[in-house]
Amino acid sequence: MAVSSSHTLFSLLSPLRPRSIVPDTSLLSSNPSLVGYPFTATNRRRPFIITHSSKLRNEVSVDKKRQLLEQYGLNPDEFLSEPSPKTKKRKEQSKTGRGKQVLEEEPKPPRETHKLLQVVGGTARRKKLLSPKSMDVRPMMEVVKAAAFGILQAAGGCPASLRPGRWLDLYSGTGSVGIEAISRGCSEVHFVEMDPWVVSDVLRPNLEWTGFLDVSVIHTVRVETFLERAEHFLGEGGIFDYISVTPPYAAVDYSILMNQISKSSIVGENTFIVVEYPLRTDMLDSCGCLVKISDRRFGRTHLAIYGPKWAQKKKYVEKTKRKQEKLDLRREVESSAS
Repeated sequence: MAVSSSHTLFSLLSPLRPRSIVPDTSLLSSNPSLVGYPFTATNRRRPFIITHSSKLRNEVSVDKKRQLLEQYGLNPDEFLSEPSPKTKKRKEQSKTGRGKQVLEEEPKPPRETHKLLQVVGGTARRKKLLSPKSMDVRPMMEVVKAAAFGILQAAGGCPASLRPGRWLDLYSGTGSVGIEAISRGCSEVHFVEMDPWVVSDVLRPNLEWTGFLDVSVIHTVRVETFLERAEHFLGEGGIFDYISVTPPYAAVDYSILMNQISKSSIVGENTFIVVEYPLRTDMLDSCGCLVKISDRRFGRTHLAIYGPKWAQKKKYVEKTKRKQEKLDLRREVESSAS
């Protein structure tokens, strides 16, 4: 049995109450396939045919659909039931982009600190310092720090303490190098650290704990920016007596960094520069008007110290000359062989 294509036929699951049916002649004329169907009053128990338009399905409200189904003795709950969970999921996915799930970024865990560092010498000796648990900040090892200050004190002519002066701690991080400098006799330290969290949760608490906050100045800025605009941050008289350079190894180019430091207004004729650098890094024998007075190795870490010529020991000068002569000879052999 067929009806026109704009209608959909639904067969009832249960018969309706007995009633007489009057045939529609217009329907029979427009649909020859319905001719011969027994439209008689005696056929009361035969299933009834409902024609339902797709247009009606979209426009008719749920209440009208319920009334229509009740008129024919049907249970509206069976026909107007809620869609299954799978259907709901498909609809939601279609709204959010054809089923593509948008992954939300997991919040980063809070950064934590611990007390593993300590001041090696001076007035704040053995005081514990905060440092991040993660590897974002890599403080100078205590053995390297002790060696650096021992060389500086001996070069300055006072093995027991540093000559009074101003210290600049570049890539300060925890501030352990600058705090060590104040503990050993420096009058003022400037810390340069770009990470606000490190400044607020590590560096400043360390200065407060050691009691050195009053003689400290913190610059929350990139080292490159600080060197370029040193006069803006320091004003006149920006020359420092000591400068420590302890950058993250993989984040800098040492040749560019040292060239920028040598040309900056923060370096004077009597300035000492402490540089921590990794293995297989070529460091020049001079930095501007300063010469290398020491170069030591601690495992994979190297420590170079630049200073005025008067602080350079005779033994180190002779050793440096011999080393330079060997390098020159090697280069001549390589050039002649090529």
